[in-house]
Amino acid sequence: MVARISVKPTLGIAVVALSFSFLLLLLSFYSPLSQTSLPTTSQQLGEKGIWNVRRMFEWRPCKWWLQGHLSALPAQSNGYIRVDCYGGLNQMRRDLCDGVGIARLLNATLVLPKFEVAAYWNESSGFADIFDVDYFIQQMNGFIRVAKELPQEIASKEPFHVDCRKRKGQFDYVESVLPSLVEHQYISITPAMSQRRDRYPRYAKAALCQACYNALRLTRSIEQKASELLEAMPKPFLSLHLRFEPDMVAYSQCEYPGLSPGSLKTIEEAQGDRKPWTGELAQIWRKRGKCPLTPSETAFILQALKIPTNTNIYLAAGDGLMEIEGLTSVYTNVVTKSSLLSGEDFRSMHGNTKAALDYYVSVNSDSYIATYFGNMDKMVAAMRAFKGLYKTLFLSRRAFAEFTSKDFKGEELSQALWEAHRDDFVMGKGSALPDCFCEFKL
Repeated sequence: MVARISVKPTLGIAVVALSFSFLLLLLSFYSPLSQTSLPTTSQQLGEKGIWNVRRMFEWRPCKWWLQGHLSALPAQSNGYIRVDCYGGLNQMRRDLCDGVGIARLLNATLVLPKFEVAAYWNESSGFADIFDVDYFIQQMNGFIRVAKELPQEIASKEPFHVDCRKRKGQFDYVESVLPSLVEHQYISITPAMSQRRDRYPRYAKAALCQACYNALRLTRSIEQKASELLEAMPKPFLSLHLRFEPDMVAYSQCEYPGLSPGSLKTIEEAQGDRKPWTGELAQIWRKRGKCPLTPSETAFILQALKIPTNTNIYLAAGDGLMEIEGLTSVYTNVVTKSSLLSGEDFRSMHGNTKAALDYYVSVNSDSYIATYFGNMDKMVAAMRAFKGLYKTLFLSRRAFAEFTSKDFKGEELSQALWEAHRDDFVMGKGSALPDCFCEFKL
């Protein structure tokens, strides 16, 4: 039964209309976020969503390193440095970027980095198997010396290793590493996480930035495969980096009582002695944003952000992703690299090659959303900012935990998540690394 409303002009209708308009005006003054309030029309809510929100800030490459007005390299090098890189591809890439800055800081000649073989990552490929060596050397010209081959008197010996990873506090390379470099002339390092890049002179920062964002190009064969993968994706598309693998969930020490028995068993096998927090400690841990979002939680947040459920989604994820049906039951146009590549082609790939494909497709996607803020996410977001692509967003685990702990549900939870992520997007939060990028007010 559809109620029909008479269009005959009457005094009563006019009074109601004026009263309703006045009420809306009062509410607009009452809301503390009235100037950036959630759109109310169905077209704005359904079709445009988060990407239609006007940003106030964005990150762009700083001119001081991009324009290349550099100090001349000293005539004499202090020795040779090799950067030893561990972990997944993007962690090794981060270590390499840091290592380049360190080598320039110490006036050393950079030796091609060593990518450590990692059985855990199903990996045996080296730097030259992933990245174009000649292009790297060419792009670093003027920023730092790079040696493709060592002098004969040095090549015959192993470098003196300086492990900086476990150093506590702020680590000073000039005080702690330069003496070893001068003494041994050939050293290898693993950069410390706690280094103070803000103390670097600009020429060292410029070398780091150039290495990270201008000098690392995939080998021709990998880039060709990545281009084919990108071409095969239906356009436009969203690249979603979803992290919910057993080892990651086990490492997080978070409780997930609502998962399937199979997933819970897999997580328990991966936990070992690292048991999840329970009781009040579990709630505190979750509110700090330490717990990975499940695929089902991810789908709910995407809907809160008005991402249409028929969106083409490239799932950038590692092997063993759990509970994926929580996403694909809502967003039905989800594809992976394994579904787009031939079976034999995919099976022959190592972990770093797969990660390189995800990285390439994500950087060049129409939009990018990550459920975590790991090494890949930081690298992808920065490269997208470098290329002027700003439809990039990190889902807030902290906000989701905060709102659900208050027993927000349904539309109330959806509205709260929209506002939290809208504010992050408006401010350009997390969209690039501050070492090489400068904030611009729009």
